[in-house]
Amino acid sequence: MLWETFSFMRDLPRIHDIATVMIRYGWGDLVRLLGMARFLERTGRILHWQSNDEIARLPAAVRARRALEDLGPTFIKLGQILATRVDMFPVEWIEELEKLHREVPPVPFEQVRADLETALGGAPEAVFAQFDPTPIAAASIAQVYRAALADGSQVVVKVRRPGIEDKIAADLRILEHLARLAESEVPELRRYQPQRIISEFRRSLKRELDLVREARNIELFARHFRDDATVAIPRVYRQYTTARVLVMEEITGIAGVDSEQLQAQGLDPVVLGARGADTVLKMVLIDGYFHADPHPGNVLFLPGNRIGMIDFGMVGRLTDARREQIVDLLHALARKEEEGMMQVLLDWAGEGEIDQSRLGHDLSDLVYTYDDLQLQEVRVADLLADITALLRENNLVLPADLTLLFKALITLEGLGQQLNPAFHMLDHMTPFVERVVRERYQPAALVKRGRRGLQEMGALLAGLPRDLARLMREMRRGRMRIDLDLKRLDHFGQQLDRSSNRLTMGILTASLVIGSSIIMTVKGGPELLGLPLFGLLGFLVAFFNSVWIIFSIWRSGKH
Repeated sequence: MLWETFSFMRDLPRIHDIATVMIRYGWGDLVRLLGMARFLERTGRILHWQSNDEIARLPAAVRARRALEDLGPTFIKLGQILATRVDMFPVEWIEELEKLHREVPPVPFEQVRADLETALGGAPEAVFAQFDPTPIAAASIAQVYRAALADGSQVVVKVRRPGIEDKIAADLRILEHLARLAESEVPELRRYQPQRIISEFRRSLKRELDLVREARNIELFARHFRDDATVAIPRVYRQYTTARVLVMEEITGIAGVDSEQLQAQGLDPVVLGARGADTVLKMVLIDGYFHADPHPGNVLFLPGNRIGMIDFGMVGRLTDARREQIVDLLHALARKEEEGMMQVLLDWAGEGEIDQSRLGHDLSDLVYTYDDLQLQEVRVADLLADITALLRENNLVLPADLTLLFKALITLEGLGQQLNPAFHMLDHMTPFVERVVRERYQPAALVKRGRRGLQEMGALLAGLPRDLARLMREMRRGRMRIDLDLKRLDHFGQQLDRSSNRLTMGILTASLVIGSSIIMTVKGGPELLGLPLFGLLGFLVAFFNSVWIIFSIWRSGKH
């Protein structure tokens, strides 16, 4: 664990801030474990290890949530992503991480104006017929203003916060090093693949920072629902949109689930709950692209019991294979086929080591739990919680794309039940599952799968002679290579490199001492204080080398 390998000393103040916040909230042991304390102390930074007694008495999940809030936008976003990892955290942690606030104090408009003018090609007051400099919403990444075009169209202008990219970039560099250290030094965390989580988090943040990508997401969903008059997706005005600014149609509706308020506006909460569920389930099971955060603030209720959706910064995508696995799992659960469920879970597990007998026993218990329940008695949130608990107990990690899906379905079910206490997600899910299963066995689908299978088999057979020839050639030459993935091999290599460096310095120092001793006996040449100058210089360099070697050995002994 050499924090000296950081190539970005410019992040030192931020590292100090992170360590200080972690210590304040009682995570000092984690600071020590990850080597942050030693690194900061060697660079002259002093850490104060006292934590507030009142804070120390709070539950661990609360302390984690408050620490993430204090660390700013990047860590708040990370916490929101981790809140989707129901396979990693128990319920109390998920509930606490869900409290991470999305609304933050807005940046003064004068700080935003420069970016806005650059993106629009002029002052917003000149580009728009009307522009209100008071933000109507402010989040950690961007804030939103209301405006009007020359033709009278009402629009909203989403502007990225100034300077947010540099801060996020620094935080991500630090998080990547922390993840690497956590994975190498804490064996219990390896199965959760911290480096992969941070890598996916980086991609997610990069997508969310790029407002052009969000514009493409909006246009994609608009195409998917162009024939559905019950769903409203905002129109994007591309001529004003850049990576920093997004201009789109303003959708005006009720954001909330107050039944009395909805009924007062002539809306039917039961119909709205049903249409909201059907909208998201179509996204998931039919289109393969879904709104990953359908909470009440992002779902608007419009006249005529229409559904409006906004904020497409976080979007989930499911491949055809993944959608088929989800359908297979639900279908097998409905038919109480444990073998079918196990096959899907094993596909999700990848190449990890699995105790299949234990997994089969746990699946049998899961099926028995739902054996006597009617469809309307099953809550999707409970079912998904049971599935993720089963995964956690069997050391299986839920694929990243499914964590967003599970979270979206749980959020959607909660929204539907707030609108209609009699709402049951599975009532709406079952027709979609049956539709997908029917379509799977349509002649066109069978022909498509058969053609794809034949192509894959043909490619495999065509390449087999070449692969066998290459294998035999390598064996004849004695160049057969087997790659071994040994844990902590990089760490061992670093230790070996340090040891060889010390040995080399020791040999050089000994050579300097011997050479300088010989020079001291030779008459002639420049002198200093009556002694040969080059001999003195040799002894001086040998002295400093010796001090460095002794200090290096002493420091490594403290690790």
